[in-house]
Amino acid sequence: MARILITSAIPYINGIKHLGNLVGSQLPADLYARYQRGRGNEVMFLCATDEHGTPAELAAAKAGKPVAAYCAEMHEVQAKIAEGFRLSFDYFGRSSSPQNHRLTQHFAGTLAEAGLIREVTENQMYSKADGRFLPDRYIEGTCPNCGFDSARGDQCDNCTKQLDPVDLIDPHSTISGSTDLEMRETKHLFLCQSQMKDQLEAWIDSKSDWPVLTTSIAKKWLNDGDGLQDRGITRDLDWGIPVKRGDEDWPGMEGKVFYVWFDAPIEYIACGAEWAEANGKTDADWERWWRTDKGAGDVRYVQFMGKDNVPFHTLSFPATIIGSGEPWKLVDYIKSFNYLNYDGGQFSTSRGRGVFMDQALDILPADYWRWWLLSHAPESSDSEFTWENFQQSVNKDLADVLGNFVSRVTKFCRSKFGEVVPEGGDYGEQEFALVAELQEKLDAFEAHMEAMEIRKSAAELRAIWVAGNEYLQAAAPWAAFKQDPERAAAIVRLSLNLIRFYAVLSAPFIPDASAKMLAAMGTEGADWPGSVGDALAVLEPGHGFTVPEVLFAKISDEDREAWQERFAGTRD
Repeated sequence: MARILITSAIPYINGIKHLGNLVGSQLPADLYARYQRGRGNEVMFLCATDEHGTPAELAAAKAGKPVAAYCAEMHEVQAKIAEGFRLSFDYFGRSSSPQNHRLTQHFAGTLAEAGLIREVTENQMYSKADGRFLPDRYIEGTCPNCGFDSARGDQCDNCTKQLDPVDLIDPHSTISGSTDLEMRETKHLFLCQSQMKDQLEAWIDSKSDWPVLTTSIAKKWLNDGDGLQDRGITRDLDWGIPVKRGDEDWPGMEGKVFYVWFDAPIEYIACGAEWAEANGKTDADWERWWRTDKGAGDVRYVQFMGKDNVPFHTLSFPATIIGSGEPWKLVDYIKSFNYLNYDGGQFSTSRGRGVFMDQALDILPADYWRWWLLSHAPESSDSEFTWENFQQSVNKDLADVLGNFVSRVTKFCRSKFGEVVPEGGDYGEQEFALVAELQEKLDAFEAHMEAMEIRKSAAELRAIWVAGNEYLQAAAPWAAFKQDPERAAAIVRLSLNLIRFYAVLSAPFIPDASAKMLAAMGTEGADWPGSVGDALAVLEPGHGFTVPEVLFAKISDEDREAWQERFAGTRD
C-alpha cells in the first residue's frame, strides 16, 4: 500500500471562489485523492483557507467586521461549499492557526541561523489616499514586459514575470484607485533565494516527469533577466503572523507580519498538525507525513495548483524547506493548470464575472459540475466554459450515455425478471469480446489516472460507458427475450454488473451518482476491480436491486438560456 500526500493550493479567504479556481486546484486534487483511496492506498489530502494579508483586511473592512471574525466566518462558508462539491479533504485548515504561527516563526528562525535571511532598508510604495504602505498585490499597472494593463506589483498574471511595484508603468492603488503614490523608507526581511539558485535548479532538473507547464514556469523565474532574486518575506500590516525568530522577538521588526506568500505554503505542513490535534492524534501521526526522519521518506507528495502559483511552489517554498536544513518532505510532483475562461472572457473573483461555487450548487448538483470541469480541465492550454458546451456534455455524457444505460437495464430487468439478478444463460462471444475491450480500456484509464492526465482519464471513462451502451444495443435483450429468455437473462446479468463496475470507476469523478448506483445494486462493496472479468461477476443470480431515480436530468434550452443571461455580467 502506497502512501500519498496531496495538497491543493489554498484559496484566499476573501470571498467565494469561482469555477476556474475550483478546477485549477481543489477539484483535480480531490479526483486524485479519491482514485488513490479507491486503489487501496493510504492518502492524506490537505487544504486550508489562506487568511492573511491585505485581501483579508480589505474584505473584512468591506463587510464591516473585525478581520479575525470575518476569517472565521468565511472559513466556515468555504468549508461548507467544499463539502457541497464533495471535496474529500482529510482536513480543511486555516493559515491563521496557532500551528501555522509556530511553524512559520520556526522556519524564519532556522533560515536566519543558516544565513539565508537579510534585513533590507528599502523604499516601498506608499499611498497617501489610503494612508498606508501598499502590498505588492494592491498596486496595479501596465507590465513593462508584455504590456498587460492589469499587472500586479509582485507578478504579471499574463506573462508570469516577477515584478516590483516600481517596475510598473502608470501604477495605481487597487484599494482607492489613487495614483498619488510615493516611495517611503521601511525595513524588511528578505529570503536569500539567490544563494540557493544552483540547489533549486538541480532539484527542478531532477523532476524529469513534471508537466512542461510546471517546469517551464520555474525555469523562466530562475533564468529570466537577472535570474532568481531575493524575496521580501515581511510586510507592514496589522493582520498576519507576527515577525519572530522562533520564540524570540526580532529587533527592528516590531509591528510587522510575515508576507502571506511566506506563511501560506507552510500552512500545508501546519494543516497536518491541525488534523492531528482535531482527531486526538500525536505529533508522530502528522510528522510521518511531513518529516523524512519520522517516516515520510516513503511518502509521495503531490501538489495541485493553477499556473500563477507555480513560481512560489517551485522556488520560494522549496527554498524555505531546503534552506531550513531540516528533514522536511519536499514535493515530488506538481500538477499545474492553465486558466479556465468564461464564455468569451475571464472568470474573475474581484470583478464578479462568471459562475461562483455557491451559485453553481444552487443551480445543479455537484456531479454535473464535477464532470464538466474535469473532462474539460485546462491542462495543455487554457480552456473555456460555455453554456452550450456544458449543456451538451451533461446531456450526452451523463444523461444519454451513463444515466440512460442504468435506466434501461434496471427497468427492463424489473419488467421481465423482477428486481433480482436473473439466473440462466451462459455468456457468449459478445460478452467475452466486451470483457476484453473493457480490460484494455480499464488499463488505459488507470494509466491516465496514475499520470494525472485528467482529460484523458475522463475521455477513457466515457469510452467505458459507451462500450456498455454499444454492447446493450447490439445484444438487444428485449429482442432476445422473445425467442430465448435465458439469453436475455445472461445479457441483463452482465449489464447489471456493468452498473456496479461503472459506479466504482466513476466514483472519483461523480461520487454522488456512484453512491446511488451502488445503492441501487444493493451493494456497499466498491473494491477496485482486479480484472474486468471478475468485476462483472460480483452480483450473482438472485441478488436483489432497485431501480434508481433518474441519475441525471437533461438541461433544457430554456434553462441554459436563463443561466447564460443571469451570469453574463456580475455576481448577484
